[in-house]
Amino acid sequence: MINTGSIGATWISFACCLCFVITYSSRNVCCSLAANTGKEYTEQDRQYWIENAMAKVTEKVKYVNKRGVAKNIIMFLGDGMSLTTLTASRIYKGQMEKRSGENEYLSFEKFPFVGMSKTYCVDKQVADSACTATAYLTGVKANYETIGVSASVKLNDCPGSVAPGNRTQSIAEWSMAAGKAVGLVTTTRVTHASPAGVYAHTAHRDWESDADLAKAANLTDVTQCEDIAKQLITRSPGIDIKVILGGGRHKFFLNNTDKKGSRRDMDLVEFWKKDKAERFGNDKSEYVENREQLLNVDPSKTDYLLGLFESRHMKYHLKANASIQPTLAEMTRKAIEILKKEENGFFLFVEGGLIDSAHHETVARLALDETVEFSKAVQQAVDMTSEDDTLIVVTSDHSHTMTMAGYPVRGNDILSLSGSRGIDELPYTTLSYANGPAKTNDPQPNVNCARQDLSKVDTSKLSFAYPHLVTMPDYETHGGDDVMVFARGPWAHLFSGSYEQNLIPLTMGFAAGVGPAGRVVGGPAAFTSAGLGTAAVSSPLATLTGALLTVLVVRLVCS
Repeated sequence: MINTGSIGATWISFACCLCFVITYSSRNVCCSLAANTGKEYTEQDRQYWIENAMAKVTEKVKYVNKRGVAKNIIMFLGDGMSLTTLTASRIYKGQMEKRSGENEYLSFEKFPFVGMSKTYCVDKQVADSACTATAYLTGVKANYETIGVSASVKLNDCPGSVAPGNRTQSIAEWSMAAGKAVGLVTTTRVTHASPAGVYAHTAHRDWESDADLAKAANLTDVTQCEDIAKQLITRSPGIDIKVILGGGRHKFFLNNTDKKGSRRDMDLVEFWKKDKAERFGNDKSEYVENREQLLNVDPSKTDYLLGLFESRHMKYHLKANASIQPTLAEMTRKAIEILKKEENGFFLFVEGGLIDSAHHETVARLALDETVEFSKAVQQAVDMTSEDDTLIVVTSDHSHTMTMAGYPVRGNDILSLSGSRGIDELPYTTLSYANGPAKTNDPQPNVNCARQDLSKVDTSKLSFAYPHLVTMPDYETHGGDDVMVFARGPWAHLFSGSYEQNLIPLTMGFAAGVGPAGRVVGGPAAFTSAGLGTAAVSSPLATLTGALLTVLVVRLVCS
């Protein structure tokens, strides 16, 4: 039998000896650092960069991986938020605050773990938001423009999409099965491709209302299918989603009313109100259409909230009336306030969807601003939750074709000219696109293959369309690059590395103990039952090793 008391004494003795060795061997280093505390280093000084890196190493060494149960999961999806978008947006953020911007951080870039996911569809090298939503919300890769169905279902195959064996289950359904509440927040229509991945099954992402579905009658037997909006309001799991906030009123109201909807069959908002009143009482649910109504919702008295703030997508932050349209951060805050009442926790999906819309128009300023707004929403969630019991995952569905090029000087306006010229002796912008739509103010008209002199163009205009190489008939396309994944909270370290996009929901489910991976051996349930609680506990060896490593690093970089 092992004598635990003896082991404890041994550890204490070892710790004392090791601390003595560390203290003695590093005394010169400590004194050296102390002597330098009086000087404030700048970027021109060698020591500035050394100490900057030392601080980060020390921070990483002290961090302890959390292995408890993720009571809550919040997934943030920056639609079209490519790596270049992240870089340019952090610079934009800093420059809006009168700094150079290059060394800024978006809120989620401070998360302790980062990975990369592969975004292709089963049938496409470059993905759309539908097949990717199926991957990162249900764990199954699918075909281009299909949602919530396996790759056995081809585009427009309505009969195939209703076959039970072809339908996928989302992490929202897994969470509900475990007694958790579910919420959905987006700046697009709530029936758009990304949010639809939470609750819908369809052979075409565009079948958002019954009117949309009717247009496909010559392609397939549409009588067997239901449109996306109807699935959200009348079918499981959509009917049990507790918070739904975004745009898209057009898909919910009848077309012959003052609401100017598109539906021919039924008023889905009235159905929602009646369903919630009959099931939970008149005072447990609320429908809102503007910022004031949203902010006045009392979370303590509201269990179900439906907010539709625009007829179609919500307006870009820089173009919206701030007194009428809520911000993504405000919608996120209200959703968490309502969902956090749940004893069993919650799953919340939050999409910054207009990053993608702006890129499609090659209006980089709007794309970067929407990314900064997205960052604010993530920070709101961080401020309202605990890293010990809430897993926050931030990622994108796919990339875009925007690039950042040239050799602009430090602090150069990220939205302006690069300071360099091409072989034609004309200047070019730091940001540009591989392809884009033809516009009347196209900075690169297809006339004798000649570029416009951008020194004579006002690039500060809100809707300035950035140059592109190939002109498209409608919009700029997506990019096929991998996208970043940032994670914070229980089991966040599992999101490190490079992996398929469909791994994301399985990993989130593992952390919360829900879904197919919820009972994998060695999961959070084992750690909780062992008495470790929701926060991981560091072993004495890990703590001492970390302290020793920190000292060794300090000695190395300062020698």
